[in-house]
Amino acid sequence: MPQHKSAVKRTRQNAHRSERNKAHLSKVKTLIKKVRSSKNKEEGTAALKSALKYLDQLGTKGVIHKNNASNQKSRLTKFVNKIK
Repeated sequence: MPQHKSAVKRTRQNAHRSERNKAHLSKVKTLIKKVRSSKNKEEGTAALKSALKYLDQLGTKGVIHKNNASNQKSRLTKFVNKIK
């Protein structure tokens, strides 16, 4: 249990940020699943566009590492480009 006022505040902030990050990560996983489950090129391209934008936002905010976001974007783009 924190003893100092600043430690109490830090605990509150960490809990709040953890919940927010969990929501962001859940949303990005859903977007990635939509891209991976797409059957045709048009559907995949539309899902890819929203996934790339969201991955960029999370990388910029620091929710996920920028390189992780970049790697995910690259893999998803390759996947969509292989769809016939």
